[in-house]
Amino acid sequence: MHVVVVGSGIAGLTAAIRASTEHDVTLVTKGTLTDGATASAQGGIAVALGADDTAALHQHDTHVAAAGTADARAVDVLCTDGPARVRDLVALGVPFDRTTDPAALDRYGDDLARGREAAHGRWRILHAGGDATGGAVERTLVAALHRRHVTILERTCLTDLVVRHGQVVGVDVLDLLSEPRRIDADAVLLASGGAGHLYRETTNPLVATGDGAAAAWRAGAVLADLEFVQFHPTRLAVPGGGLVSEAVRGEGAVLRDERGHRFMRDVHPDAELAPRDVVARGIASAMRAQGGRPVLLDATGLDPAFLLARFPGLTRATRAAGVDWTREGVPVAPAAHYAMGGVATDTEGRTSLPGLSAVGEVACTGVHGANRLASNSLLEGLVFAVRAADALGSPRPDRPRLRGDATLAPTVVADPDGRRASRPVDGVRLSVGDRPGGPGRVGTDTAVRDAVQAVMTEHVGLLRDAAGLAEARRVLAVVPAPLPTTVRGAEDRALLDLARVMALAAEARTESRGAHARTDHPDTDPTAPMTTAWVRARPAGPSDAAPTALQEVLA
Repeated sequence: MHVVVVGSGIAGLTAAIRASTEHDVTLVTKGTLTDGATASAQGGIAVALGADDTAALHQHDTHVAAAGTADARAVDVLCTDGPARVRDLVALGVPFDRTTDPAALDRYGDDLARGREAAHGRWRILHAGGDATGGAVERTLVAALHRRHVTILERTCLTDLVVRHGQVVGVDVLDLLSEPRRIDADAVLLASGGAGHLYRETTNPLVATGDGAAAAWRAGAVLADLEFVQFHPTRLAVPGGGLVSEAVRGEGAVLRDERGHRFMRDVHPDAELAPRDVVARGIASAMRAQGGRPVLLDATGLDPAFLLARFPGLTRATRAAGVDWTREGVPVAPAAHYAMGGVATDTEGRTSLPGLSAVGEVACTGVHGANRLASNSLLEGLVFAVRAADALGSPRPDRPRLRGDATLAPTVVADPDGRRASRPVDGVRLSVGDRPGGPGRVGTDTAVRDAVQAVMTEHVGLLRDAAGLAEARRVLAVVPAPLPTTVRGAEDRALLDLARVMALAAEARTESRGAHARTDHPDTDPTAPMTTAWVRARPAGPSDAAPTALQEVLA
């Protein structure tokens, strides 16, 4: 069978490599193979490989971080399959860092160096190149891909899924020359990553505009947990600043306000190693108290030689920002980082649409619940990509356990403006010379993205309330959708589609849980549903009738 894989991070590369042993595979990626989030992942891969660790302990930490909403089956799969999948990476040649420390060798039973990050009860984060794990994994997988018989289409942007008689049968794309093209497929596997550019400040690469999730939404796939967006606590607070890995705090760095006070000890017993949502809100509170100015990540208590060896990339980044972090604090602030929600799948990547699978950040198995445990994302992409690739061509269950629930009942949502996109945004010039992906891309059509980012940052960000969410929905409903005739237009349509349904999901969850913080509902509601799920209304056809048992919500 012909399988189209969309995306070239750890999930997409792993799926393409695995599927190529049995199927004809075409890999489509919007930028180059290495433009996604995997290549910039710093911290590492969380996995229970050490003699002092177990899958059960890893599961416990994952559930605690998830604030009681993770799917137990998905967490079990992640933590029990994880060791074998990481050994696969070792066998492929990923150069994980090693240690010669006798105490570590005795404790772990091997020579793999390990770090610790927030909410982990064990030192279980494997890393490579100090703080360059993602790049090492990406390079190894790209090399393995090139040894396979896989058709690779770089700078090719997904615009829509092709659905025929209720089944996904291909993809529509803009090719290298921004010309529309259709690729037929027996199966499509989305591994297209997240949508960090819904927000003004994000740790995500330029290509993270939610193309895959939005295409699945338009095609009629069920999406779930969209209200849960993780904000990384520590983005380097300078123009163009990137993520400062949680592993720095795991090694002993602390957070201080302008007065030098270590404020996280007042927020949570685990201080800087509390779950990410707690630390991000703690930083936001400290910033408000000092006029919005960044807090400081203080690593001056660590040995300078250790900092350079363990975090060479971050040492270069802080120096480039004019900060010597061996002597002074690093200015940091929270930024949009990871979407726990996405296309609802079972643990084999199956979605509500036959012919469509999804893995990695674009998918929602329920493994992260309301808040992702640090460094579980690379492991998720690896584990579920293998399972999804192995399931291709296998009989499909009558009712896949989407997000762990075979009876998941999504709410049907009508288009906010009552119609599909039919015209460009008023007053906006579309960039005819636009090209897919990459840091050098230039476009002039910024109105839609500016509007989406302003609304999402102000009203659907780290802190939310009913009035702000209602305002977000009102504004987003009247933003005209651009036509997907350029890559920028396709990206902005995707961001607008996702922003609308995410605001609806955030409004519907009237409690605070994990990464979803409502100032008007600050407590967790034990009666609240574990998950909320949504599906786009579609005109009824001969074989594509909209589900009639579901409630329709008019935006």
